[in-house]
Amino acid sequence: MIDTPSLTISGAGMDRRVERPGRARRRLVVRGAIGAAALLAALALWWLTPGSNSLVVDAQAIRTGTVAREAFRDFVPLRAEVAPLRTVYVGAVQGGSVAALIATDGTMVAAGAPLARLSNPSLELDVASRSASIVGQLSANSGAELSVQRTRQDAARDLADARNALSKAETALRQKQVLFDRGFVTAAAIDPLREEAAYQKSRVAALAAGQAQANGTLADQSAGISATGRELRDSLGMVRESLAALTLRAPVSGRLTAFTIQPGQMIKPGDPVGQIDSEGQWKLVADVDQFYLGRVRTGLSARADLDGRSYPLHVIRILPQVTEGRFRVELGFDGAVPAGLNRGQTLDTRLVLGADRPAIVAPAGGWLDAGGAAAFVLDGDGHAVRRAIQTGRRNPDQVEVTAGLAPGERIVTTPLATYAPYQTLIIR
Repeated sequence: MIDTPSLTISGAGMDRRVERPGRARRRLVVRGAIGAAALLAALALWWLTPGSNSLVVDAQAIRTGTVAREAFRDFVPLRAEVAPLRTVYVGAVQGGSVAALIATDGTMVAAGAPLARLSNPSLELDVASRSASIVGQLSANSGAELSVQRTRQDAARDLADARNALSKAETALRQKQVLFDRGFVTAAAIDPLREEAAYQKSRVAALAAGQAQANGTLADQSAGISATGRELRDSLGMVRESLAALTLRAPVSGRLTAFTIQPGQMIKPGDPVGQIDSEGQWKLVADVDQFYLGRVRTGLSARADLDGRSYPLHVIRILPQVTEGRFRVELGFDGAVPAGLNRGQTLDTRLVLGADRPAIVAPAGGWLDAGGAAAFVLDGDGHAVRRAIQTGRRNPDQVEVTAGLAPGERIVTTPLATYAPYQTLIIR
């Protein structure tokens, strides 16, 4: 058997795979695409992951507005209520139970008209007792006054009698003096007449001096008695008036309101029983936000709208007490009061705080609830960055920006309470 040697292919170990040039380029492109995708994914992850001072918000959940330079309308809208220009309250001077109602709530009454009668037996008994006592004192006072008058009359009569006696003595002396001068009578006959005339003369002088002195004393007594009499009569009048006060009367003319007492109801002294409103004379009363307290003053103009017409008003009174963040103002009509107004009716009113002036203004909104010291400003790349600003005057539509914002910038106008801890909003 002849062995046949095996044939081997020379150079088989040196064979290698030859790649085509297009395939290598495609591999490089794939690797580049994978790297770019990874980079984009990293950038997207960075973009979507907010920082510690950032918050991602839904674009549909916020509102924005544009800052602009335009005329600022310096007014504040009010919801004003119609009220009587003057209101006088009716109070009970004396207490008692309601015995009868004479007037009814809502009616027109004249000044002094009776409204109701009260019953108070204790007061009536006390008035009767005190009246009797005062009348007794007045009687005694009148007796004292009569005594003074009698003393004056007695003194005047005594002086008149003395002057009459002096006149008679002097007449008798003159007659005897003629006879004595002619020698018909002796000195013994004329001396008694001289003594009598001298006595009567001294008596008249003494009585006249005493009367002058007594008149001063009697005048003081008479003045005191008269003053006492006036005081007693005044006291009697007041006592009787306290009884008359059981009839409640209207202090002024007008429409009686809030008159709700009922028969048998107990009324204490000082209790309010109703009020009288000026009829046809009205004012408006409105509550104003305390933000404007430093700018509102009496005399400021306002306008109220009613049935398509505008009526001018002015501030007549400011009540600066702040209640629940608001204070009250009263407005009076400048001209004719609109017809048909009723107490409690409300009118839309604009209180003008100043003239319109050009200014940088931003839209008003909930963002001002935080005080208006900061705003989130949009940068055009989907971010809103917190910025410190300064604001001034406000109205329902505008707020004046005095620093921090420029015309054309956009801000977030929704309330900022949710975004308070953050410096940047990422809007998606």
